Amino acid sequence: MNGKWEGVYTALTTKFDAGGKIDRLASLRVDDALEHGTDIGPVVDSSQLEKDLNAITLAKAEGGTLAFGGERLRRAHEGFYLSPALFTGTTNTMCLNIDEVFGPVAGVLQVRDYDEALAVANDTAFGLCAGICTTSLKHASHFRRNVQAGMVMVNLPTAGVDYHVPFGGKKGSNYGTREQGRYAVEFFTTVKTCYTAP
Repeated sequence: MNGKWEGVYTALTTKFDAGGKIDRLASLRVDDALEHGTDIGPVVDSSQLEKDLNAITLAKAEGGTLAFGGERLRRAHEGFYLSPALFTGTTNTMCLNIDEVFGPVAGVLQVRDYDEALAVANDTAFGLCAGICTTSLKHASHFRRNVQAGMVMVNLPTAGVDYHVPFGGKKGSNYGTREQGRYAVEFFTTVKTCYTAP
């Protein structure tokens, strides 16, 4: 294990264990998305909430360590609320990291170096969005070109994109044309060929 990369994982997970980042997660307000100050709104519906809770149960069964969250929450406004779940000690063979979990559930993986990180990011049947946090322009540029995802973020969260840019993924995360931006016209247009004789 390269000391530099091992050090990043150790520093990150030590903060989780010591409460550094866990405190940040605990400070996130999970509530009605229309309420001022809400950081995380509800899961879209009961079916998706059930899928998210099953993903959390499966991640535990596959050997992941739940470092924070993962509980169903009740709020004044009816909704399907879930505290953000963070797992450590995960691998790229675990369902948590190879399936699309549309909820506040994430895993931390340890890799040897950038090349392994890119390989792990691409080792899934899905590719909606991928991100990298780095100070290396070389790695940022290479990642943007080579990660198999429809949307790529550098030093930014992977959730949420501007409405004026195309939205869509690659591999199993893709269906038809992109949405939003100029691609929205194509998405909402049915082409018709017409002929008229004089």
